[in-house]
Amino acid sequence: MQLRSTAAVAAVLVSVLVVLLPEATVEGHNITTILAKFPEFSTFNHYLTITHLADDINNRQTITVCAVNNAGMSDLLSKHLSVYAMKNVLSLHVLLDYFGAKKLHQITNGTALAATMFQATGTASGSSGFVNITDLKGGKVGFGSEDGGRTDATFVKSLQEVPYNISVIQISSMLPSSEAEAPTPEPAAVNITSLMSAHGCKFFAEALLASAAMKTYEDNIDGGLTVFCPLDDAFKGFAPKYKNLTVGGKQSLLEFHGVPVYQSMSMLKSSNGLMNTLATDGANKYDFTVQNDGQEVTIKTSLVTSKIVGTLIDQQPLVIFTINKVLLPKELFKAALSPAPAPAPEADAPTADSPNSSKKKKHKSPPAPASSDSPSDSPADSPDGDVADQQSDSNNAAEIKGFRFAVVALSFWFASFAM
Repeated sequence: MQLRSTAAVAAVLVSVLVVLLPEATVEGHNITTILAKFPEFSTFNHYLTITHLADDINNRQTITVCAVNNAGMSDLLSKHLSVYAMKNVLSLHVLLDYFGAKKLHQITNGTALAATMFQATGTASGSSGFVNITDLKGGKVGFGSEDGGRTDATFVKSLQEVPYNISVIQISSMLPSSEAEAPTPEPAAVNITSLMSAHGCKFFAEALLASAAMKTYEDNIDGGLTVFCPLDDAFKGFAPKYKNLTVGGKQSLLEFHGVPVYQSMSMLKSSNGLMNTLATDGANKYDFTVQNDGQEVTIKTSLVTSKIVGTLIDQQPLVIFTINKVLLPKELFKAALSPAPAPAPEADAPTADSPNSSKKKKHKSPPAPASSDSPSDSPADSPDGDVADQQSDSNNAAEIKGFRFAVVALSFWFASFAM
């Protein structure tokens, strides 16, 4: 009887897995979204964004963010630190371990030394990138930077905890650190078109220099810029279509190859989905989809799927990738998405008995005139991604169906075994 009951329960559990498993997804955390729920931390959240530290936090697991409210940020802001020094200071408040409220009050031997993201940058000397956590008397927990050698702040409350993934807590004040606050030299200015020209993207660089899109790129570098630069062979083959675009169309196409935020390769791999570009403007979406399969990352529009094949530079806040195809936005190449009209039926040839047979000749319908605005990259030229994706979807569907069949069969086996 017990065996039958166990088998029956197992069968039910397996059946539930059949329903739930294909739909199960694992979503990463987003620190700016978490802090957005608490307006009193808007300043701290703002600087996580403009220093791009938020991206680094979102791409790590087992992490603790020690946030400070707006009032607690005032002393730090009065020092007028550069954005690079500000990033170092904030990095000192991101612990590379999970500390929820319960764990903080159960520290072994009453004290712990936690490494921070500032230590991980390699710019912190000695142990200056570590934070001391101490379980104080009266139920309080203290925090202090290792180079300070004292307790500078105390635990206030927990804001959000996802056990062993991310813990966001409030501490009473910022942790002072002379090393983290030290002036940090800004990255040397980069001439992006010279860099492109020297590494196989000369045609794209020349197109940028001749367009107002160049200024758009320059205006976005400091705030974060990711560029997908077509290699010369790809852009050279696209040149005839590019020349047929209007001035505004050329600018939009070039801006379509830039994203107004820093996205390293690891970030792209973890943030698959739709992405806005420098050309995105209201109703003009000008977006594309980022996908990855293992180590391969592709950029997909409605007309073409391009693959990232190299990296010219990855120096935050700028990263430039090389791609093997020019990205074609549907906003500029709508004609290529429209199905070709069906040919008109041919008239039957007159027979010898027809009274007008000597006067009529059979003519084929003339081909539709080619539009000057229509690119030659019709679905016949660039559907390789579409066909491959459809095949991939079919294969995935077959795998899921096969998986479901196997597990259902297993559940029936359990049930029969219990009989």
